[in-house]
Amino acid sequence: MACLELEHLGYQILIRRFRSRFGEIDIIASDRGTTVFVEVKARRGREFGGAAESIPAWKRRRIGAMALDYLAWTGRLETPCRFDVVAIDGAGGPHAAVSVIANAFEFSD
Repeated sequence: MACLELEHLGYQILIRRFRSRFGEIDIIASDRGTTVFVEVKARRGREFGGAAESIPAWKRRRIGAMALDYLAWTGRLETPCRFDVVAIDGAGGPHAAVSVIANAFEFSD
């Protein structure tokens, strides 16, 4: 669902499930010359908050470290990048809502 929504919005999917020594990034895409690191969060219900609200500070730091690994590995350290979230609320149900939150958070080393 996440990749389909991103492609619908014009993103080009580069890698799914990129793994580094710090963990795994769900999707790495390109959006008009910007490298986009995408975290996908799904929630069945809203009793613990929405999907986009479920990314704690430690996870954002880890995603940032994985992004730096990817950029260094591909020789793209000078390429603009950002961190997006694809939120899937009501996952597994008939009325799942998919939303893309561009520039959802920042990372500073």
